[in-house]
Amino acid sequence: MHGPAPAMLVLLPSVAELSMRCLLVADLHYSLPQLDWVAQAAHRYDVTILAGDLLDLASMVDFEAQILVAQRYVRKIAASTRLILSSGNHDLDAPGPDGEKIAAWFGDLAEDGVVLDGGSLVQGDTLFTVCPWWDGPATRERIEAQIAADALRRPARWIWVHHAPPKESPVSWTGKASLGDPELAAWIERYAPDIVLSGHVHQSPFVRDGSWADRIGSTWVFNAGHQYGAPPAHIVIDTQVGQALWISAMGLQAVALDQPLERPIAPLPRMPEWFMATLEAGPTPA
Repeated sequence: MHGPAPAMLVLLPSVAELSMRCLLVADLHYSLPQLDWVAQAAHRYDVTILAGDLLDLASMVDFEAQILVAQRYVRKIAASTRLILSSGNHDLDAPGPDGEKIAAWFGDLAEDGVVLDGGSLVQGDTLFTVCPWWDGPATRERIEAQIAADALRRPARWIWVHHAPPKESPVSWTGKASLGDPELAAWIERYAPDIVLSGHVHQSPFVRDGSWADRIGSTWVFNAGHQYGAPPAHIVIDTQVGQALWISAMGLQAVALDQPLERPIAPLPRMPEWFMATLEAGPTPA
């Protein structure tokens, strides 16, 4: 029987060189080739973020079977990297204590070192706040309380993981409408985190007037989007280089985190040298 994942704060020792490479993927939707790719690539990164919708409500595979297989993949990935897992709307499987749906199956992963819904991770000079998918007012209020508490201990860099992107942003644009979260947009305006990592709106990076990257005030917001096959569309963030790199079937794009966002984001003709070094190396040394 699944239980809710407990809120967890994970503290890691500060590193002499406050650099970090992060891999962001979301919306894998029980694609085994994509899960295989993440399991094989994750060891190259200091932190890997699965930002929701690991499962697929529309799949012909039984939902409980999906959970068992996804848990095996999560444990395999967590054995090679620091792993963050937030829930999306496809991941909810049971009512929580207040009757709102939650990803109760996450609770089985708490002992595997995975940073889950309601948890936080401090790595070097960065605080990650991991938000659940909210299905009603009680969960929404818990997210608000979680963000307010983490704001009191905000270090040099604050990153949120929240499956839905903010409303009225290119990263939540479907080509016809914005399917983002208005509450998240309000929280960004109030707390101004440095980065928000999201997913949910599959089309955003691939449609006219959409994008994989946005800047709301001083906050960077990213959504890698969804594509079929392996590798999945993904984003790599290197805090030492100060860049975020989007890799997809559409090609390569990058933004400089210390510069204003300029649109349109220009395509890159080739992989950056720093990323090629990532492919040849493991995580940054502590």
